[in-house]
Amino acid sequence: MLKQIKETANFIRERLNEEPKIGIILGTGLGKLTDDIKITNSIPYEDIPGFPLSTVEGHSGKLIFGTMGDKAVVAMQGRFHFYEGYKIEKIVFPIRVMKYLGITKLIVSNASGGVNPKYNIGDIMIIRDHINLIPNPLIGYNENEIGTRFPDMSIPYCPKLIAIAEKIAKSNNIHIQKGVYVGVTGPTLETPAEYIYFRKIGGDTVGMSTVPEIIAARHMNIPCFAVSVITDLGVPGKIKKVTHEDVQSVAESTEPKLTIIIKELISKI
Repeated sequence: MLKQIKETANFIRERLNEEPKIGIILGTGLGKLTDDIKITNSIPYEDIPGFPLSTVEGHSGKLIFGTMGDKAVVAMQGRFHFYEGYKIEKIVFPIRVMKYLGITKLIVSNASGGVNPKYNIGDIMIIRDHINLIPNPLIGYNENEIGTRFPDMSIPYCPKLIAIAEKIAKSNNIHIQKGVYVGVTGPTLETPAEYIYFRKIGGDTVGMSTVPEIIAARHMNIPCFAVSVITDLGVPGKIKKVTHEDVQSVAESTEPKLTIIIKELISKI
């Protein structure tokens, strides 16, 4: 694994003008954030050795390099999910590569279903913690150069980055929530009983991504910030039939507010 990571990182590095310092993963309906990046290079996943291909509608499948404000960034325009059939270590392979390209912070976004009865469709939730119900990406042989065998997860999401984001939201009159994200495999959306279960175990939202990426990043001591757009509700009495198109539509309508938070957060890091 380590050899492939380094080979892929070297392949990409030869095509860059500047080493990225901040990695960004753009979730469903949020890919247009790249409009605010001054792009210097864009590489389709299919051209990158070792990269899987994104198969989900709304995930275009490009690795984008450039600057946002005065910060050099690399953005994944399209992520990978366990339900696509990839091995879990393959899903987090791009995070490993970004580390070897030089990133020191990771910012992640996603769309999720709210199970907290105080949440509404279109809310933005800063993730303060998660519950992992997806196979752990660290299962298997451990490369000590990458990270320790038993990484600590007592602070999965960086308190400093969360505090900065909260101040940004307040100063821009953007209402935010802060809570716990439950990561599940999908691809089925949840049953009413499952929604109740996720709430009872301490979740505020549920989704099919992010957690493996955060685990891999923390394994490599990368501070993380993650935010979730509530695109549907799994609250008794408010559960409705939901399509992927519905999820995309809500995420896209929330994108301007999320863009403000992420842009200003990057400028203050």
